[in-house]
Amino acid sequence: MKKIFLLISILLPLAAHAQSEELKFPDGKGVGIDTLDIGDARLKIVLKDDHTWHYIKDLSVVAQDSTFTSHWTEEKINAYSDVALTSLPYRVSIALVDSVSKWTCPYKAKVFSKFGYRHGRRHQGVDLPYPTGTPVAAAFDGKVRVSTYTKGYGNLVIIRHENGLETYYGHLSKRNVEPGDWVHSGDIIGLGGSTGRSTGPHLHFETRYRGFAFDPQWIADYETGELHSPVFVLKRIYLDPSSHYVPQSLDEEDDVFGTDEQIAAEEARIIAERNAMRWHTVRKGETISSIAIKEGVSQAKIKKLNPNLNPNRISIGQKIRVN
Repeated sequence: MKKIFLLISILLPLAAHAQSEELKFPDGKGVGIDTLDIGDARLKIVLKDDHTWHYIKDLSVVAQDSTFTSHWTEEKINAYSDVALTSLPYRVSIALVDSVSKWTCPYKAKVFSKFGYRHGRRHQGVDLPYPTGTPVAAAFDGKVRVSTYTKGYGNLVIIRHENGLETYYGHLSKRNVEPGDWVHSGDIIGLGGSTGRSTGPHLHFETRYRGFAFDPQWIADYETGELHSPVFVLKRIYLDPSSHYVPQSLDEEDDVFGTDEQIAAEEARIIAERNAMRWHTVRKGETISSIAIKEGVSQAKIKKLNPNLNPNRISIGQKIRVN
């Protein structure tokens, strides 16, 4: 019995509450009194003295899964640098939440800088306005793979999750976790800040699959903090840096039943569009008007191609998309 209480004292703080019986007795205090194995080795049931119960994860089993053993490194930012995009399937279904795993929005706010190209450089996540010192929450359960300082991200935490995704949290003022730590959805992993290459306090949030970033807006609405769907159908075309979230129902038949040929054709279209991009590097004395004339495009088109562009504040060396 002592061993049982020791196990419970270790695992209860990690419990992911999923289901609980309504029947309760006045003499019960909700103390765990026993654990039961079930068919899934990753899970156990904790029985409590008030006749309720809940699931917990056996992290010793979860840790043995290939998700946490293959391509695991605590030194490299991208652990999948040897994986080719073409080696990935055209689509993969990813369970974002289930009976014992939940989602927590790192921060509810309107995205002010979106996924895609920004000033000619890849922007591989979304930026959320985030006051310095504000707690940052882990999106899903997982294991911290990287917790370090880099020139670009500043203070960075990378968490690998059981569903195969990795989430990145950049520009933190403080990191509260270390590589190898297990965290649960909603745990505070750091504080917001403006470290690294940053123009002001904000949270840079990325979602990646096998090392390839995709627009985080595919999985959630960050203003409401809600997931679009409990299961996300990730198409390989979403992993192209030119692809970005298009508001639509993720339950549409095309998302689930579209043929590989259709997905391949869309992928080819996106790649062709990316290869056709042209960029103009701003020189001394140039304005949006003079650039439009030089490149043979309208000012309206330049503004449309560069949604974050302030036409009245361009600087020498800035890259502006013109096609």
